[in-house]
Amino acid sequence: MEAFNASMPLPFSYLFTSEGSAANSSSSSGDPWMDTRIWSKLPQSLLDRVIAFLPPPAFFRARLVCKRWYGLLFSNTFLELCFQVSPDRHCFIFFKNKIHSTYIYQNNNSNNNHPRSSSSASYSMEGYLFNPYEITWHRLSFPLIPSGFSPCASSGGLLCWVSDEAGTKSLILCNPLVGSFTPLPPTLRPRLFPSIGLTITPSSIDVAVAGDDLISPYAVKNLSSESFHIDAGGFFSLWGTTSSLPRLCSLESGKMVYVEGKFYCMNYNPFSVLAYDIGSNNWCKIQAPMRRFLRSPSLVESKGRLLLVAAVEKSKLNVPKSLRIWFLQDCGTAWVEMERMPLQLYIQFADIEGGRGFDCVGNGEFVVIMIRGCWDKALLFDMCRKRWQWMPPCPFVGGGWGCSGGGGGGGGEFELHGFAYEPKLATPVTGMLDQLTHPLQSFSC
Repeated sequence: MEAFNASMPLPFSYLFTSEGSAANSSSSSGDPWMDTRIWSKLPQSLLDRVIAFLPPPAFFRARLVCKRWYGLLFSNTFLELCFQVSPDRHCFIFFKNKIHSTYIYQNNNSNNNHPRSSSSASYSMEGYLFNPYEITWHRLSFPLIPSGFSPCASSGGLLCWVSDEAGTKSLILCNPLVGSFTPLPPTLRPRLFPSIGLTITPSSIDVAVAGDDLISPYAVKNLSSESFHIDAGGFFSLWGTTSSLPRLCSLESGKMVYVEGKFYCMNYNPFSVLAYDIGSNNWCKIQAPMRRFLRSPSLVESKGRLLLVAAVEKSKLNVPKSLRIWFLQDCGTAWVEMERMPLQLYIQFADIEGGRGFDCVGNGEFVVIMIRGCWDKALLFDMCRKRWQWMPPCPFVGGGWGCSGGGGGGGGEFELHGFAYEPKLATPVTGMLDQLTHPLQSFSC
């Protein structure tokens, strides 16, 4: 794929590939509308407004034009303009995930676990951004993230990282575009592999940590949750609000989805949906549709609605196997089927998946379905166009890794673990955390 031939070195962690620049420059040289005598007289404020609308790859290429454009990333005025006018771009970010029974990506920094690093000190975390509009991949690096941290959630242009060690959990908010690095206070309860939810608005940050409040796999679970809140009005709650989860809960997926003031996560054995109301600090349980016949159910958010994506297997009844998508109605208890994968595509999908299961992540009008045990097999569903298509494999991942099912894969087995991500140059909400940084322990890279 020609779009991945070269990467542009930048002073920040976001590395974009460039394509078609020579062709564009040659075609526009004779265009009278590109007369420099016209464009050189445009007000700088108007030029800044045009640049603010550029997608991130185009913006970072434009920074090479002149010294002033290069310095826009350091201009508070320009960043405020970007925050006001930049359109939302629904993308996805993926990380290599060593296959194991828990949801958290393991930061494989040791020589034995990570095949690309010669020493743990030189290891740098990598992520891979997928643009569903252009069907292109971009590589990102996270040199400031300390070892022993793993991605767990995303919202508002920020990625949340959690410490891997059992005990009280430390969280970091990171903007990969500008390399920002903001720690949160550690949780109060010791936990092993909790489920973590994050929602960020222009004026507030809310984090929920639920389940697995134990420090070893052999301890007795006491399922509880705690939440963090801070807003522009000066109110903050540092994990001071706790509540108990409903009985017979099993949060094995570790993922939370935020929709309209509530965090949602899957409950297993039997399947149901757990909902946490941030305002009332209360948990409730919602029955899943066709719960006895579901396989690999996942919750995703799409345009303010909660979706449930799952395979349906009713082998004893005269109902064909399929992959279906439901949405939760406004009443908060009833589900409506909205889409079903075409039968021929599902047969092909099921043959590749081979019973290993799959995970889903949604953003805007897109849903990505990733087959477990494979880094190169994923489906993209465009809900607006009602179009299903196989995603091209990420060109930055490889080295002999592929589908690990069927007894193959002698070396390390990896898959891609994904999150919804909206690239944003400006995330001023992290400035509210400055008042909390003094009592926090700093992280050393």
